[in-house]
Amino acid sequence: MELSLHRLRMLRELSRRGTVTAAAASLHYTASAVSQQLAQLERDVGAKLFERFGRRVQLTELGLLLTEHAEEILGSVERATLALEEAQDTVSVRLMAGVWASVASGLLPHALTALAGEHPGIQVRTRELAPEDTADAVRDGELDLSFVIDYSDAPMPWDAGLERAVIAVERLHAAVPAGAVPAGSASLLELAEHPWILASPKSHFGRAVRTACHRHGFEPKINHEVEEQSTAMAMVRAGLGVTLVSDLGLGLRPPGIDVVALTTPLLRTVSIAYRTTSSRRPALQLVIEAVRDAAAALGLGTEPALPGIARS
Repeated sequence: MELSLHRLRMLRELSRRGTVTAAAASLHYTASAVSQQLAQLERDVGAKLFERFGRRVQLTELGLLLTEHAEEILGSVERATLALEEAQDTVSVRLMAGVWASVASGLLPHALTALAGEHPGIQVRTRELAPEDTADAVRDGELDLSFVIDYSDAPMPWDAGLERAVIAVERLHAAVPAGAVPAGSASLLELAEHPWILASPKSHFGRAVRTACHRHGFEPKINHEVEEQSTAMAMVRAGLGVTLVSDLGLGLRPPGIDVVALTTPLLRTVSIAYRTTSSRRPALQLVIEAVRDAAAALGLGTEPALPGIARS
């Protein structure tokens, strides 16, 4: 019997997610592709590994047994990869990183260019995900590292199997139509009379801004729900409302809008998340250093905005 690591990962995801559709989405495959690979795994093993009950899937006893061993096998592969990296005199490895728009445009170009010059053996590939999804993708082994955000008004649930290295602390600023706020600064309450353009409450950003507005005594009148800061700022330029934008997001701003400082600062901590078992990987630490250097070049500090987040 020869077991495919690729198919074992699919079985593990099926166990975690409960449906083929959810497992496929987490692995970025089609449901039919995952079904075919799982069927092949059953043929490889020569036994039934799962049963369908409507849309849900339940593992058989043999399926549960193989999933338990899959966790050990995949963990051993990761440990072997780490041992090989540590034993090499030169670092040569490929890493997959989870990103979103503002870090991809504001931090990575400088960081990866510098990294390629000093350590050409390290290849970093990226996949854009919603900030809320990147940590889970690292935990599940889809990514080697990912950028994550923490807000004091919307703490992010944290997995004990992950660690995080603080990269930068950003301020949030008000982006308003030109001339809408004559003063150079404003409180959130002073923006209450304006229509708002904001991400949905399902996102960390959307929840954090809503919570901050509530703390300042008002419910924002949200006329437009959009997820990307660049889209929100384009709508601000058209005079459709106001929004908040981070330091890194300012690099995406169009001409014709005003950026106004908040009198009571709102901060968020940008970190890189990685599995605890990967903490000794030399390539990972070199990527973290390169991104920190890129953030420092932009004037962003690394003191965490939230208590309890250690800088590693």
